[in-house]
Amino acid sequence: MILTIITFLVVFSLLIFAHELGHFWLARRFGVRAEEFGFGFPPRIFGVQLLKGKKLVKLSEKEKVKVEVSDLKTFDGQEVIKETITDSKQEVDQLVSFKKWRFVRGSKEPEVRPGEEEMQASTIYSLNWIPLGGFVKIKGENGENENETDSFASRKIWQRATILSAGVGMNVILAGILISLGLMIGFPQALDNIDSRAEVSDRKIQIAQILPDSPAAAAGLLAGDTIITINDKEFATEEELQDFVAGQAGKELAYKIKRGQEETIFNVIPEIRQETGKGGIGIAIAATGLVKYPWYLAIEEGIKQTVFLTWAIIVAFYELIKGLVVGQGIAVDVAGPIGIAALTGQVAQMGLIYIFQFTALLSINLAIINFLPFPALDGGRVLFLIIEKIKGAPVKRELEAAIHNVGFALLMLLVLVVTFRDVARFGDSFKALWERIVG
Repeated sequence: MILTIITFLVVFSLLIFAHELGHFWLARRFGVRAEEFGFGFPPRIFGVQLLKGKKLVKLSEKEKVKVEVSDLKTFDGQEVIKETITDSKQEVDQLVSFKKWRFVRGSKEPEVRPGEEEMQASTIYSLNWIPLGGFVKIKGENGENENETDSFASRKIWQRATILSAGVGMNVILAGILISLGLMIGFPQALDNIDSRAEVSDRKIQIAQILPDSPAAAAGLLAGDTIITINDKEFATEEELQDFVAGQAGKELAYKIKRGQEETIFNVIPEIRQETGKGGIGIAIAATGLVKYPWYLAIEEGIKQTVFLTWAIIVAFYELIKGLVVGQGIAVDVAGPIGIAALTGQVAQMGLIYIFQFTALLSINLAIINFLPFPALDGGRVLFLIIEKIKGAPVKRELEAAIHNVGFALLMLLVLVVTFRDVARFGDSFKALWERIVG
């Protein structure tokens, strides 16, 4: 369980950090000042800040000696020779830029030391106490300082919309990177429509779906389980397995299942299924394996799979929202922080490559959710920019802030509701973890 917590923190932090990095990078590209970029959430432990300034630097020095001789006659007819030697130095200076790093202690504002008054301060890069991802504080992000050229509020509408969308884009890019890396190492996936240039290993038959109210659901089988044998019989293809089970209706079968690193026997009695008219236990199966590509093909295939997954998740969200609107309810389980942590723990037991795959899926989900046109989300803020473009003037700052605050409160309420459902489903696991920590 300790592995579950560590893996969850790492995965969650990576997703948030990538998202905030997108906002930070594009803001800087558009000349908007980022006041702070934090690793983790405040309070701040310490930070460093780059200072920029200019000073005069001596390039060269010239010395010039001038000798003047004058012949003077006195009133009594004597001659006086006067010699004047002038020694002058000329210094050539140049105004040059220089940089220095300043250490920032705690959450206080940086101390200005002698000689730093005229220097320009850049972003504070901070390390913070709460180890979850990070944050970026952008100048003028709430509409202030709109008359200053380095403020977010002073940028054109399309630039502000692009900066707000950059976090979503970075999450999709992160998913593409993880999938591409996975395909270079060997990624678990179904073996239908695999490129002939791919190298496949660790072939197996896995359960892809469990139908409700089926013998498989009653026996406790889960999607993702690997079928090793049935009655000690091995199967080369999924068709061979299906043909065997089709003729065993009414007979108890011993399914040897691998789940994570454990192998367990599940006794299941097939029944004549209405959808096929043959014996079955109510599962959909697929041949899977570790699929590996050369690095140059892995990048290409990674981009394709990222686009496909993004579109598939968008369609799934559309169907979910459509079901809520027409009153059909939610047909799938929605997981909150505890549910995601529990899933992360299950994935962590399967190995690093499965964590890559799970993180990529979470990253795409985070991107799509964040871009929904709902207050307090990036998509909601972009929606206000679209309204500003249409009406020719921004929505009143106070009104927009109030709407975002209400939206944030509703989101937190939703998180609480989903968390209570997670506790009901995964409560025993987290109770055991708590007892191990405090005991």
